[in-house]
Amino acid sequence: MKNTQTGWDLQQIVFSLMFIIIMIVACLWVVQPFVLGFAWASMVVIATWPLMIKIQGILWGRRSLAVIAMTVLLILLFIIPVALLVNGLIENSGPVIAWASSGHILLPDMHWLKSIPLAGRKLYSAYHHLAQGGNSALMTTVQPYIGRTSGFLFAQAGHFGRFLMHLGLMLLFSVLLYWRGEQVGQGIRHFAFRLASRRGDAAVLLAGQAIRAVALGVVVTALVQGVLGGIGLAVSGIPYATVLTVLMILSCLVQLGPLVVLVPAIIWLYWSGDTTWGTVLLVWSCIVGTLDNVLRPMLIRMGADLPMILILSGVIGGLVAFGMIGLFIGPVVLAVSYRLVSVWVHEAPAPEEDPLMVVEELAEFEAEHPEK
Repeated sequence: MKNTQTGWDLQQIVFSLMFIIIMIVACLWVVQPFVLGFAWASMVVIATWPLMIKIQGILWGRRSLAVIAMTVLLILLFIIPVALLVNGLIENSGPVIAWASSGHILLPDMHWLKSIPLAGRKLYSAYHHLAQGGNSALMTTVQPYIGRTSGFLFAQAGHFGRFLMHLGLMLLFSVLLYWRGEQVGQGIRHFAFRLASRRGDAAVLLAGQAIRAVALGVVVTALVQGVLGGIGLAVSGIPYATVLTVLMILSCLVQLGPLVVLVPAIIWLYWSGDTTWGTVLLVWSCIVGTLDNVLRPMLIRMGADLPMILILSGVIGGLVAFGMIGLFIGPVVLAVSYRLVSVWVHEAPAPEEDPLMVVEELAEFEAEHPEK
């Protein structure tokens, strides 16, 4: 059916639109395995692009040398920590299971439980019964939780394999984006300008600022706290300090903080009788644990002024929605959306009149014209 007044062919428009939609869906279906890896690489490259430009200036302006240097840096920051974590878990799981099943687990007699108000005697009685029962009673009590934990870990094995695949894709795409970063950036800005004129171009620039803010505020803070906490563990003589450092970095990324790892280490030192190093690690943990309160807001404001609740919600929600990659994607999506909505809202002029005066004028108008 053809509209004679406008010259539009309705069938041609419908079939053209259907063809375009089919092509878009087909393209998304083809690139689906690479989307998360490419998104992760894009965020890493955008966040570290100023660093890459500085390294390129140091290396006589050679882009190839700068790309090699950044690739090595990404391997040191991402690939090696994950490999150390996996290797440590595999090596240490066997001895832990053997120790738990050996029957030589000795629990200390905690008389101080009696001093707890109201529930102290019941807690001490239950603990004393568990300690007197030996390893069999302990394993009987813990067995249901071990089963649930094992089931959860087996369920996450497939996710971890996909995480490693996306990690490799991130490294590959990062190399390509570092090599052709200017051309890709110009292409994205031209596309955004074609969609929404100057607003689209401004949206791309705001997205870059938000990505740098999240990278500086979340990732850098987690690395600093994890490394400093790991130094404290190694100096205090805590075994498996490398694995615990990686766990601490991951804990800081999910916004749990380093104390999740440091507090059990302090308790273990005091329990083993090494009170000197336990006190040293306690003081060091107080410094490391409060460092994010100063470092994170300062770094976030270097990239963009974003609310802390938005970053926290993005990290936790991204972890639930996308797994480990969501630690980076979640905050960026919320940060970009927040900045775009904020800019859109502030484009409108603020109301000049006092809200109370408007309410009073409306009440007077209704009183004078009750029929309306």
